[in-house]
Amino acid sequence: MKITDLRIMRGPNYWSVEHPKIIVLKLALEELADTLTHEVPGFANRLKRLFPDMYNHRATEGVAGGFFKLVEEGTTFGHVVQHIALELQTMAGMESGFGRCYMAHEQGTQFAIYSYQEERAGEYAAHAALRITEALIKGEKYKLDEDIDRLHQIREDEYFGPSTYSIVSEAASRNIPYIRLNRHSLIQLGYGVNQKRIQATMTCGTACFAVEIAGDKNATKELLDEAGIPVAKGTTVYDQEELKRAVDKLGYPLVLKPLDGNHGKGATINITNWKDALKGLAAAQKYSEAVLVERFIQGFDFRLLVINKKFVAAAMRTPAMVTGDGVCTIKQLVDRENKDPRRGVGHEKALTRINIDKHTQNILKAKNLTTQSVLPEGEVLYLKSTANISTGGTATDVTDLVDPYNVLMAERIAGIVGLDVCGIDVMTTDIAIPLNEAGGAVLEVNAAPGFRMHISPTYGLPRNVAEPVIDMLFPHTKPARIPIVAVSGTNGKTTTTRLIAHMVKSKGYQVGYTTTDGIYIQDKLLEKGDTTGAYSAQFVLKDPTVNFAVLECARGGLLRSGLGFDQCDIGIVTNVSSDHLGLRDIHTLEDLAKVKSVIPKSVSKDGYAILNADDDLVYAMAEGLQCKVAFFSMDENNPRILKHIAKGGLAAVFENGYISIFKNSYKIRIDRVADVPLTFGGRAKFNIENILAAALAGYVSHFDIDDIKRALRTFIPSPAKTPGRMNLFQFPNFEVLVDYAHNVGGLKAIGGFMEDLEVTRKIGIVAGVGDRRTQDFYELGRVAGEIFDEVIIRLDNDLRGKSAEEITLPMMQGIEEVAPHIQVKVIPEEMRAIAHALENAEEGAFVAIFTEDVHESVRMVESFKVIQDRKHILVE
Repeated sequence: MKITDLRIMRGPNYWSVEHPKIIVLKLALEELADTLTHEVPGFANRLKRLFPDMYNHRATEGVAGGFFKLVEEGTTFGHVVQHIALELQTMAGMESGFGRCYMAHEQGTQFAIYSYQEERAGEYAAHAALRITEALIKGEKYKLDEDIDRLHQIREDEYFGPSTYSIVSEAASRNIPYIRLNRHSLIQLGYGVNQKRIQATMTCGTACFAVEIAGDKNATKELLDEAGIPVAKGTTVYDQEELKRAVDKLGYPLVLKPLDGNHGKGATINITNWKDALKGLAAAQKYSEAVLVERFIQGFDFRLLVINKKFVAAAMRTPAMVTGDGVCTIKQLVDRENKDPRRGVGHEKALTRINIDKHTQNILKAKNLTTQSVLPEGEVLYLKSTANISTGGTATDVTDLVDPYNVLMAERIAGIVGLDVCGIDVMTTDIAIPLNEAGGAVLEVNAAPGFRMHISPTYGLPRNVAEPVIDMLFPHTKPARIPIVAVSGTNGKTTTTRLIAHMVKSKGYQVGYTTTDGIYIQDKLLEKGDTTGAYSAQFVLKDPTVNFAVLECARGGLLRSGLGFDQCDIGIVTNVSSDHLGLRDIHTLEDLAKVKSVIPKSVSKDGYAILNADDDLVYAMAEGLQCKVAFFSMDENNPRILKHIAKGGLAAVFENGYISIFKNSYKIRIDRVADVPLTFGGRAKFNIENILAAALAGYVSHFDIDDIKRALRTFIPSPAKTPGRMNLFQFPNFEVLVDYAHNVGGLKAIGGFMEDLEVTRKIGIVAGVGDRRTQDFYELGRVAGEIFDEVIIRLDNDLRGKSAEEITLPMMQGIEEVAPHIQVKVIPEEMRAIAHALENAEEGAFVAIFTEDVHESVRMVESFKVIQDRKHILVE
């Protein structure tokens, strides 16, 4: 058994719209193709022993133990791999519950699909699950802990920390989208001009000078002291001599900590002698040359949290500790504490496991203890000098106990320092007593304070402290999204995308759009290439200047990684015809239609799916949609349109030479087809469909009819405006068309345009794309033979695994069958093929160039045209 393909979906996709984050695993079962689990002696029992918690996997049975039952009765080993991959992630603190398994098109091949939280962990789980399954089959021992440890490490390196996760979850609950901008905690909330950014609990509104002040503990203390806020007396030292003077002045007990440290790193508390003071200085200077020496304040450690100038939560923090029982060693007490199901690795759970590190060993040594010492019953031993949750400490929510004086003090501190999200560390005997009366003090002010102690306290009420953060970033009147129009289909999607982008721009929006030739931001080409996948969509949605997105979504991107966004406002499908079949396990037109249907399925509830009612497969996509639906048709009497309108639906039709909107019993005429440049006087019938879809998109976006009409009339097809889409060039004696059409449907559409042309000879330069099937090359040849009087077969630069003969021979056979007497040449290089056609074109001819490299082809045609025009002028 081996993995032949692994794809990571990052958005709504062919396999699941509801579960955007899934791994698509293709397995060659090989020698296990005809073997089920119950046929391997002892397999089920070994699986249960290794993964007892897999009992909770319900599988298709729908009850606990359901998967184990299937294994006992007999299921495929691909199914086992899927469930092990899910369980591995769950054991490492990444709950992942969605999965399915089914046979692929190829014999002995199976798809295992499962969800993930962190994609590197999901990918690792795939390979680990395969190794584990093979070991279980052979009855070999397997070191499962190594995989779990590795997954824990990946989780800590890659996954959101609890603070970031709480904010992202709160945003998602309000339908605010997010994009992860790097491997760490830099997150974009919202799209385009409406985006906000966070990194952990710092926001794009956090002032940098405030962060600097909070990072300088001495400067912070001076500011607070001048504002009448109780602070611990202290000074800054740089060496032992200055430390000695500070000790003499302040007296014991003391606290030493780095001046610009955080999270308790390098801090030593309750220092009562010179020897420990020197150790504390050394520990602090690992992080900062300047060391803060303060009088140690007796009491409990409290954290007060202020967000957007308002106090929101408070927690009492207790360092990691154990309580003696007179029997167990300190090591045994720690092990017992770590068995608490609330404790996990790093940020995996509400509490972190206690680690007996060098710092703990030093504390034990100072008390003349070792890990093998037995504590008397009831004696409490603190294992850390700071109360950080990340080092094993615990937290108790005390929000409701905080005295009003202390609430006001916390809000004043946040304002004095200037932090929008502010954590204030306070030491006092009782937070319910004003700090100045209790003899307590403010120890630190923290930018980017952790939320874990508030959202998952060990004791007390959890507080949704992410809510005020989102309230601050996105007040209820402020949008987080921008309008998104997504366009898919086999043919016409690029023209439709460009036309809609033009229409939107004419309304004053700052448009970002993606096409098969590049990414455009406000009509500027920023990235060249076939940019119709998730990366390109997110490129637009991340741009801070864009307030409207029009995104072409092609089959390749959808199958490679899914959509680059969670939902759109308008989803358009132009048509579905034979193209790319046999690639990436899409073998039928129905499969292809399912790929394209991801777009309408991803339309928001209040948005519109705009579908071609003349295409059976596209029309069928309307079934089961949760959004509104509008249809377009080239036939105003299409029964589907009439039925839809009768129910109060919306449609766009081509009727009596007009582009019209049908709404209820009314027709709203937008413009005469012949007056829309994109139709070339009404000859380019296939572009009328694109115009109908675009007009509907404008109408449901509440654009005025006059604005839609103006946009249609000002969208002039040209190499600059629509590169590779019906680019016509009038030479002195003949005409040339450059188009990107590369499939049978596109070729037929151009053929329809050429039917009524009054020309002496039709010459076509065509190519078969190497990743198509032999029957596709053959059919392309047949269509070319029906359209042209002469065919020049060229080749793409990348033959995609095929030989030249594998492409050209079927095409020539197709041409031979329908037009055995026409002239056929094979000129592999595209530019040579174009040069040959232009140099030999007779008067009155029409040359159709179906290009791979649009920009180079257009440039060559334009160069030839300049030469021909000059010759013509000289002759005259």
